[in-house]
Amino acid sequence: MNLLVTGATGTLGRQVTRRALDEGHEVRCLVRNFKKAAFLKEWGAELVQADLCEPETLKAALTGVTAVIDAATARPTDSLSIQQVDWDGKVALIQAAKAAGVERFIFFSILDAEKYPDVPLMNIKNCTETFLAESGLNYTILRLCGFMQGLIGQYAIPLLEKQAVWVMGETSPIAYMDTQDIAKFAVKALSVPESEKKTFPVVGPRAWTAYEIIRLCERLSGQDARIARLPIGLLRAVRRIARFFQWTWNVADRLAFTEVLATGKPLNASMEETYRVFGIDAQEVTTLESYMQDYFGRIMKKLKELNYKPLKEKEGSKRTYPRF
Repeated sequence: MNLLVTGATGTLGRQVTRRALDEGHEVRCLVRNFKKAAFLKEWGAELVQADLCEPETLKAALTGVTAVIDAATARPTDSLSIQQVDWDGKVALIQAAKAAGVERFIFFSILDAEKYPDVPLMNIKNCTETFLAESGLNYTILRLCGFMQGLIGQYAIPLLEKQAVWVMGETSPIAYMDTQDIAKFAVKALSVPESEKKTFPVVGPRAWTAYEIIRLCERLSGQDARIARLPIGLLRAVRRIARFFQWTWNVADRLAFTEVLATGKPLNASMEETYRVFGIDAQEVTTLESYMQDYFGRIMKKLKELNYKPLKEKEGSKRTYPRF
């Protein structure tokens, strides 16, 4: 299958690309910067320069493509807003895919997006789901809620560097999933007729609160975390301030999403039907315990090889830990 992947340089997009290539698909990656995407070409993917926010560039990118897996999204540091990328850009991509006769379209949404119409990212994801369903394309929507990869920078690295681990609000339990497993479901959807024109939750084996993840990291590292709590009221105040300046609108929109994760309401769903339809064994999916154990195991092994002694480090020294 000739596959176009958007957002291919991102945390999820690169795993989708790797999985699709491993399974024998011809993969084309839509990128804005060839230099930053060079590693994708080394893997065997074709690179095509195009931009979701420049609809006129999409026709050439979609020529000869039979399926699209859309993993693109605006980043907090982008000059473009969530509105421009996640709505205007996605509408343009869906319309271009329809015009190009694309046979399958896989879209990543967010679990429970319809419950938060006042949160820009959630509302846009929900509206995009509706637009895609009404487009006439043969789609599959996968609703996610959190990547295990993001937990390394949020919890593991601050703990190892003896920096504060920030906890916000009521810490909603979240069923994080390894992006490699998410990619497995996305690529499998291309060959599963029962997944056509349907929406599925794709979440991890169980939901974890921030404090449970911190305790897990403490146990695996043998170190105590320094926890700093951020009241949700302060988070909202920062978001309101960020809305005053156009160049921080993206940050404000992301902070609104962060509030969803600080409400105490769980982000989780049953995966029974998803596993059945996709023919994937639940035992094949990475657990958070095994993911973090693998990370800390490699870190501790490396530190041992370097004869690292935290108590004898010079004051003010700083060590950078890999995210893998």
